[in-house]
Amino acid sequence: MSLSSPDGLVSNLLPAGYSAAQTPYGLRVDGADGGRLLFARPDAPATPPPDSDPEDPRPDHQADLVLVDVGESPETIGALRRAGVVGLTTVVVAVGGDHRVHSPAEFDRRARLWGALAPLDGQELRCPPDAWPPSRPHGPHRVLVTGGARSGKSSEAELRLLGEPEVLYVATGPAPDPHADAAWAQRVAAHRSRRPAWWRTVETTDVAAVLAKADGAVLFDCVGTWLAHVMGECGMWADEVPADAEQRLEERIDALVAAWRTSAAYVVAVTNEVGSGVVPPTVSGGLFRDWLGRVNQRLAAESEEVVLVTAGRVLSLS
Repeated sequence: MSLSSPDGLVSNLLPAGYSAAQTPYGLRVDGADGGRLLFARPDAPATPPPDSDPEDPRPDHQADLVLVDVGESPETIGALRRAGVVGLTTVVVAVGGDHRVHSPAEFDRRARLWGALAPLDGQELRCPPDAWPPSRPHGPHRVLVTGGARSGKSSEAELRLLGEPEVLYVATGPAPDPHADAAWAQRVAAHRSRRPAWWRTVETTDVAAVLAKADGAVLFDCVGTWLAHVMGECGMWADEVPADAEQRLEERIDALVAAWRTSAAYVVAVTNEVGSGVVPPTVSGGLFRDWLGRVNQRLAAESEEVVLVTAGRVLSLS
């Protein structure tokens, strides 16, 4: 008999006054005192049931304590928040740490980012909980994630937002064309496959306008591709560079930094640490490296957190 079945073994083991029921979100056990414990499904939907009341401060499908196997599906936390199963007072318990997470400290770090509790072995948990759920970042909050090529920086940025119910993904790279650039199309497809289905995507170089209006959570990936596009829009890749090209570029950077500074959202941006690579063999490559270094410094100066990712490991620079 599986744990998720509401009949048979599970029901027979429950004390008097307790009941178990299978829900779209997992197995829910209701206690005699009204507490609601949910063993979350890894494929829990990100939508509330059709008969739920969005104005209800504690809808019938909201749980008090939720166990999520974050080794299998950490995005389940975001799905349950979006569906209203996880509310402001719900305690999420992260379980399922294994070889995919390199240390208990890393498991605990991820749980905190998702607003989840990473209990110790043998720790007793109560339902309803006797403590508030762990806090997670909320806007306004800015995180700059930097690193070299294939360092894992995009994966780290995405991981940070898996517990959020609303995420806007701001893509600044060119639209994928498998006929023109198969490698780029494969990279874009890999990024899309990692993102939860309910994340929204906008493709634009006007990132300042997006940040000025955004709330919730925003993933900006990445600063390097944004800068390359904007430098082109300002004429800096032309055979004859306009006299005002640098001024126009500085104005676009100023607008981005101002929007980054004043955004009300929880924003995570990915950028490239190009200064750690080889010396660019071309003048244009050196120009891009220098401008990106300046943009990175300015964004970092306006960020609550800056982290460096290398070989998939994360180092806080704050």
